[in-house]
Amino acid sequence: MNIPAELKYTKDHEWVSLEGEIATVGITDFAQKELGDIVYVEVETLDQTLDKDEVFGTVEAVKTVSDLFLPMSGEIVEFNDSLESTPEKVNAFRSNFDYDINPNVLDQ
Repeated sequence: MNIPAELKYTKDHEWVSLEGEIATVGITDFAQKELGDIVYVEVETLDQTLDKDEVFGTVEAVKTVSDLFLPMSGEIVEFNDSLESTPEKVNAFRSNFDYDINPNVLDQ
């Protein structure tokens, strides 16, 4: 398993890459393997400002549905809508991000 060292990781198995004022976030390879085959990703909080640890969406696998938790407070400014047709790419480090956040506080 390739784990990029420059990324930050959460207890909920999400990764965060901070570039300038935008944080790009996705789920880790471990989380994807634990979930199994991912069939659907839903984020209905685009353009909303949420607090850290709030649920902002869900990942649906063949046998389970898992909530996605926001790793920092901020506004979700972009969602990779290609995940609607290729949801299995939700965990791909940097090449296919899950969502972008404009963080309110960068040191969370």
